[in-house]
Amino acid sequence: MRTTLVDVDGRQGSTAHHVGRVRLAASGVALIIEVPEDALPTVVHWGADPGPLSGEDLSAATRSNRPPFASNGVDAPLPVALLPEGWTGWTGTPGISGHRRGADWSPRFQPTSVIVETREDVPGGHLEIHAADALTCLKLSVRIEMLPSGLVRLRATLENTGATPYTLDALQLALPVPTRADEVLDLAGRWSKERVPQCRAFTVGAHTREGRHGRTGADAATLLIAAEAGVDFDRGDAWGMHVAFSGNHRSIAERAFTGERLLYGGELLLPGEVELEPSESYESPWVYGAYGHGLDEVAVRFHDYLRARPAHPRTARPVVMNVWEALYFEHDLARVVPLVELASRVGVERFVLDDGWFGSRRDDRSGLGDWTIAEEIWGDGRFERLVSAVKDHGMDFGLWFEPEMVNLDSDIARAHPEWLLQVPGRLPVEARHQQVLDLTHPEAFEHIRSSIVALVQRYDIDFIKWDHNRDLVDAGSTRTGRAGVHAQTMAAYRLLDEIRLACPGLEIESCSSGGARVDLGILERTDRVWASDCIDPHERQQIQRWTAQLLPPELVGSHIGAERAHTTGRKNDLSFRAATALFGSLGVEWDLSIATAAELDELSSWIAFYKQTRQLVHTGRVVRRSLEGGDVWMTAAIAPDQSEALYQVVLRERPVTWPLGAVRLPGLRPTARYRVRPAGPDAESQIDPRIHPGWWGEGLIATGAMLGEIGVQIPALAVDHAVHLRVEELS
Repeated sequence: MRTTLVDVDGRQGSTAHHVGRVRLAASGVALIIEVPEDALPTVVHWGADPGPLSGEDLSAATRSNRPPFASNGVDAPLPVALLPEGWTGWTGTPGISGHRRGADWSPRFQPTSVIVETREDVPGGHLEIHAADALTCLKLSVRIEMLPSGLVRLRATLENTGATPYTLDALQLALPVPTRADEVLDLAGRWSKERVPQCRAFTVGAHTREGRHGRTGADAATLLIAAEAGVDFDRGDAWGMHVAFSGNHRSIAERAFTGERLLYGGELLLPGEVELEPSESYESPWVYGAYGHGLDEVAVRFHDYLRARPAHPRTARPVVMNVWEALYFEHDLARVVPLVELASRVGVERFVLDDGWFGSRRDDRSGLGDWTIAEEIWGDGRFERLVSAVKDHGMDFGLWFEPEMVNLDSDIARAHPEWLLQVPGRLPVEARHQQVLDLTHPEAFEHIRSSIVALVQRYDIDFIKWDHNRDLVDAGSTRTGRAGVHAQTMAAYRLLDEIRLACPGLEIESCSSGGARVDLGILERTDRVWASDCIDPHERQQIQRWTAQLLPPELVGSHIGAERAHTTGRKNDLSFRAATALFGSLGVEWDLSIATAAELDELSSWIAFYKQTRQLVHTGRVVRRSLEGGDVWMTAAIAPDQSEALYQVVLRERPVTWPLGAVRLPGLRPTARYRVRPAGPDAESQIDPRIHPGWWGEGLIATGAMLGEIGVQIPALAVDHAVHLRVEELS
């Protein structure tokens, strides 16, 4: 590690009072930062890397971007800092908002020390600024990192150095984007229809996305993107921001009348939620920024970062069978064991028993929070026999929990009503007949921690499906009387951390009414997310396509459901249900006891195909395209060395003209020669002279340039059907 202190001209210096200009760069992205002597740092450039710059070049970059004085504002305007402050004349959204009983509401931070750290053998580096304001008695630290993938991430810490409490209302960091970013793209959604893209013009004012669910939310922006007009997966510059937090949060795209365009991110604090006592500090969540040319390049920066984490799943992602849609609450050993046997027959590697195994839980009105085996259903050794049956068939055993929730009709709620989040004098409105357990109560926290750890250790549980089925409404603590979402979120993180520490090897899935807890904060502590309770493949194609804007497929649970989807009532062929699940962490959510022998054989074939291709899908670069005006979607996984690829082409709607034009296969090495062949269990059935192109039966040999520029014809597809192309480089 090299610590470099740089003066205003870019030379190495001996003090850290004035760093001047810093360039952090990795993977084709550069962040150029100006650190004044008497103000917080500002961003000169965030985007494509212009290459190594001398001190003179860095100085020129700063001077060349200073605008003329052309607005009716302050006489000496200052650039907007990473933490925008009101004292500079900035009249947009402030980066910090707070007070000390009405006073000390407008701090002016000045740097006290600055550290730049880089390593010659690792791209990127980081910059850390320590600043203070003696008048408001506050200290601020901002850490800015350029990660090897080209991601930028920022975090701020605020300390109260005064003698009286300081109430913090907001602490949010901002990154500027250039004025050619004319559009704002983010995601919306609801239960069972998560991550729906929406786009609008980047007009003057603030486009604010607030998550007030006490969890990330099915309607979360997920990634707030400012982009050039007409941005697509393969074209247009785009700058995205993600708040890595699983509680209330805020994302803002703001265009000021003075021309600045900013992306903000931070935690959304409820009134009085964070009050800093003397010497106390608050640390914001990480805010991630990703620049790329095209949305795929933005996504790949997140994927590369996640895959490089030491804790990222390295083993092959097992085929999961979850029995929720097969059983619901109708648990019975004689009913479940045959499902275990059928799961093993088709190639399942992990069997998960869902809600209904504990306490008095025969429906969703009772028993939640009582994490003891239900004697009526699973007593007399029946639960042990189930676990043994699963293990004897060579599968992992998984179990459903909802640790942060309780039914009022439960032993824990009756014994400890003070453990429920509430405002003084009333309980929150019920949702799914449940309330929220206050994990900031030490006794409540320990009760849940010890209950789960004991079950995991006693029954050798390999996997937990960790659910969270309601919003945090009126989420106040009976201990303090204050709003408690911030403290609850931090306690949930700590609970996950302690359970994993006590149970090495345990894997955890984040589920929250489906996909309402999908963020990089929860993924620091879990091994995959459940993207949605909707496994209708038509809907799932969109949900997974846009979840991929943040997460690689190996982190996204994607299951093969019944012929008629439980959430939508739509019927789909098994081939399309399986093809959709292929580009994820595949599983089964289907009552196999009513499947025909032919269906079981076909399911086995698709699971075998998944096992053949999961290494490629779970390590390859994700490529997405919209063809024929969006009626046809292509998804691909390209090996890191471009030696092989798997392409999936789906007909979503009937296009105006027919047949389809040639489909280009991007992402290959132009000069290499490849063999292209139909792939998947249904490939043989597509060899029909009435629907297939001439090359389909024997395959095709062509260069990457030809495949990427000219493309290939594919069979005539029906709506909601897919074809797969396996591409391998010739030796």
